Amino acid sequence: MRQTLPFTVALTGGIASGKSAVSDALGKLGAAIVDTDVLAREVVLPGSDGLAAVVAAFGPGVLDDAGALDRRALRQRVFDAPAERERLNAILHPRIRGLAVARLAKAAGPYAVLVVPLLVESGQFDWVERVLVVDVDVDVDRQMQRLTARDGIDATLARAMIAAQVTRAQRLTAADDVIVNRAGLDALQTAVALAHRRYLVLAGMRDDRHES
Repeated sequence: MRQTLPFTVALTGGIASGKSAVSDALGKLGAAIVDTDVLAREVVLPGSDGLAAVVAAFGPGVLDDAGALDRRALRQRVFDAPAERERLNAILHPRIRGLAVARLAKAAGPYAVLVVPLLVESGQFDWVERVLVVDVDVDVDRQMQRLTARDGIDATLARAMIAAQVTRAQRLTAADDVIVNRAGLDALQTAVALAHRRYLVLAGMRDDRHES
């Protein structure tokens, strides 16, 4: 798979760590960006086989009045029951992975960044060349605020979603590269630029090996 896809960096980090800021900056520098959060929505669009599989597994109660997936209702159900979450993951993960590979195969740019918030938790995408972790001091209150505002969920569900993450130490153990996001936007942009230059070199080295 590595020979048919671009040099790929998996970008991950905890909730409210700054993943979006890093991926946006890398994209502006020329990297191709594939975001699995976006793909996770695509695989359950109305009319998709992914949505049909979710409804078959969990019933029509996970649909809203327009026939689209009610993500908040589904989250509430799966986070109340780990077995249900595993069943949902078994439906979604293969579809997200397949779509990610298809998008990466068509990606234009010197290298690709695959944004995977739950990279370590999912165990998917073990074929990427590098894992880049955006690291920030854990601030549960900030994470709670981000989730409740972004997803329109209550504090109980937000707390369950935070608890479902791997620890900061586990995430750092999986990292090949780390961007520490503690010193403001200028420092973050400098760290991103350094990472970009490193990936340009590594991508070029891999291409040279494949051509020789």
